[in-house]
Amino acid sequence: MEKQVIIAISREYGTSGHNIAQGLANRFDLPLYNRNMLDDIAAHKDVDVNNLHKYDERPRNMLISRTVKGMSNSPEEVIANFQFDYLKHKAQSGESFVVVGRCAEHVLREYPGLVKIFVLGDKEDKIRLVMEKRNVSEKEAASIMARHDKKRKAYHNYHCPIKWGDSRGYDVTINISRLGLEKTTDVLEQYVRMRMEQM
Repeated sequence: MEKQVIIAISREYGTSGHNIAQGLANRFDLPLYNRNMLDDIAAHKDVDVNNLHKYDERPRNMLISRTVKGMSNSPEEVIANFQFDYLKHKAQSGESFVVVGRCAEHVLREYPGLVKIFVLGDKEDKIRLVMEKRNVSEKEAASIMARHDKKRKAYHNYHCPIKWGDSRGYDVTINISRLGLEKTTDVLEQYVRMRMEQM
C-alpha cells in the first residue's frame, strides 16, 4: 500500500464491531490490532500477558490510584499508555493497519491517513446478538451490554477530549442495524477507498 491508511474502529458492545474491523482488515490486507497487541507488549516488557488483559480498556480506578509528578500507579492507565505507545510506534513506522478501540481516533489524530469510525446499533439488535454469543437471557444480555459500554465510555472519556460516541469525533458514525454486518462493511470499505483516493 503506497499511502498509509489507519482504520480506527470504535464500537458499542453488541454491534459486531470486531467483525467489521476484521472484515476491513481482510479486504485491505492489513494487520488488525486489538487485544492481541498486549501479547507483543507483554513479550517486550517480559511480563505475564494475563496481568495486562485484566486492565485492558478499563477506566482508571480513581479511589485507589494517584498520580505524582506525572507518574501514575494505576494499572489501567499504565496499560492504556503501553497500548497508545504501541500504536504510535506502528503509525510512526509508516505501517497501515486496522485498530479496534484503544482511543486510536484521538491517539493517532496527527496522521492524515487516519479514518475514524464509530459503530452503533439498535438496543434490541445488540441484546439479541449478546444473547446468542453469550448464551444468556435477555435480562443478562442487557446487563452485560450496559456494563461493557459503561466501562468503554469511562475509559474513552478519561483519555479523550471528545466524548465517546459523539459524531464530531469520527469521520463516519454508522448504525449496523440498518444494513447488517456485510453491507455495513461494504459501505465502510467504499468510504475508506474514497478517502484513500484523496490522500
